[in-house]
Amino acid sequence: MRQVIGVDIGGTAVKGLVIDETGAVWAEARRDTDAWQGREAILGKLEALVSELLEASPLVQEIGIASAGRVNTDTGQVVYATDNLQGWQGLHLAKWAADTFRLQAVSDNDANAALLGEAWLGAGRGHRDIVMLTLGTGVGGAYMIHGALGRGFHWSGGEFGHSVLVPGGLPCNCGKQGCVEQYVSGSALLRLGLELTGRTYEHGSELMADARMGDSGALRVLERFAADLSVVLGNIGVTFDPARIIIGGGIIHEREIWWPLLKNKLKGGALWDILAAAELGNRAGCFGAAKLALERFRQLHAGSEKEDTA
Repeated sequence: MRQVIGVDIGGTAVKGLVIDETGAVWAEARRDTDAWQGREAILGKLEALVSELLEASPLVQEIGIASAGRVNTDTGQVVYATDNLQGWQGLHLAKWAADTFRLQAVSDNDANAALLGEAWLGAGRGHRDIVMLTLGTGVGGAYMIHGALGRGFHWSGGEFGHSVLVPGGLPCNCGKQGCVEQYVSGSALLRLGLELTGRTYEHGSELMADARMGDSGALRVLERFAADLSVVLGNIGVTFDPARIIIGGGIIHEREIWWPLLKNKLKGGALWDILAAAELGNRAGCFGAAKLALERFRQLHAGSEKEDTA
């Protein structure tokens, strides 16, 4: 059974899995990203993680890498990235991996990979028209039409996090104002927590814990979060008319607190029945990156067979 590595590089953590063609997991590893240390430090974390996985599963033949930022999947280059991953823009990520590990490598945007993973093994199974929104350090997005990912002419298809929710609103690190990412990301929750409760939260789980205990300020934060997210989802719904909208990312692990608030905002509308939580959780990007690697291998193998029969 062919084995590949699927890696997901996010603003908080670098996660990796060894996965076979059935989706079975053979090994797993994680490192903190420590993105503030810059590009070389992040690559060092990535190298250590992949080396650990290769030691556990030496039969791996290909690496798939999911990364924040816009990624040219033809060349494997990060063509645009914000300072969530400092120094990342311009990096030839797939080439770096291929040169470092002497294996075939492919890379894509992390939200695209998460959607690919969910369509393969998660909440998107059986559907061909899907939109995914990933809520983590930032906000990512991806869409699939008739079973094909829509990456866009400039590789920015599905960048819902940098569409404008509040004209003239909060400044975003992409250079615009009022972007979705400034209102419904994990970082936005911490800012909103300080604004509405006067308390400084170091991590979203702390705010969720307060809300779980019935704290009125924390619940007010989540009400505002759910209201903003419902507007974002409404815009996505009328734009794509999907069969399924999947929400993933780190925030989804605390959904027992805020999910009912969101569903209440959507009650009676078309989105009520098509909204789903990512089933693969924070590992969706790893599964999708592995699937990307498996598909690339099949394409290369099919090409070789055609040459052999020519």
